[in-house]
Amino acid sequence: MKWPTEWLRGALTAAVLSIVSEEETYGYLVAQRLREGGLGVVKGGTLYPLLTRLEQDGDVIASWREGAGGPGRKYYSITPAGKQRLAMLRVDWQIFADHATAVISGK
Repeated sequence: MKWPTEWLRGALTAAVLSIVSEEETYGYLVAQRLREGGLGVVKGGTLYPLLTRLEQDGDVIASWREGAGGPGRKYYSITPAGKQRLAMLRVDWQIFADHATAVISGK
């Protein structure tokens, strides 16, 4: 399913931080997990600038590793600040989703 862009944009930071919090990973695998999780295809032109912002904000750290017979990869790990931000985003997202659902469903 192709979700409206504005919906995906609203959820992407928390989703990416959540994926990176599970294990050290690289961009392609993050995109794959987003797709497998039902969020659809997230293009590199959206994902990599977000990962760069998360790195600049101190929520993730990145390190380059040589590839085995191929190009190197940039791996991402969550920082303590990123874990704290993710915890806050999870709480805030649930509150927002509850309110949005109530308004949209007419309750």
